[in-house]
Amino acid sequence: MDWWLLLAVFLYAICAALIAAEVFIPSGGLLGLGAVASLLAGVVIFFHHSALAGWIGVVVGLVMVPSLLVAAYKILPRTRFGRQVILAPPVRQRGDAIADTPELIKLLGRTGRVLTTLRPVGMCGFDGQRVECVAESGFVPKGRMVKVIHIEGTQVTVRVTEEA
Repeated sequence: MDWWLLLAVFLYAICAALIAAEVFIPSGGLLGLGAVASLLAGVVIFFHHSALAGWIGVVVGLVMVPSLLVAAYKILPRTRFGRQVILAPPVRQRGDAIADTPELIKLLGRTGRVLTTLRPVGMCGFDGQRVECVAESGFVPKGRMVKVIHIEGTQVTVRVTEEA
């Protein structure tokens, strides 16, 4: 095997290491720039050897880079560093507020009680479930009855009713 081909393969290995390091080490893109430079240098060397080797190098690079990025991002949350920088998803407990749009749509037209003062946003109760609501008229004191009049995404708009 030609020494130039060994150098090109070595540059590809350097590229792989720099891509993985870019995911784990904040460098402002410098490691990524080094990875691109080593990949391009390897491709140039492969093409200098032969067109077939060059195109094989291009295909290997096109498969290697996304594969390494996906693998690194799957490994990142399992590392100590990853656990420190990635936020954990919220944990919903029984009795928490409804936040999913399909569940909220079921509330349209229903009446409930204001649990916290709506200024204009606050919590309302609908059959034991807490829902964050926006008052149509602005300020609504705690304890008043409200009716769901509009749902857009996860925003529930309520109107004060005359019921006690």
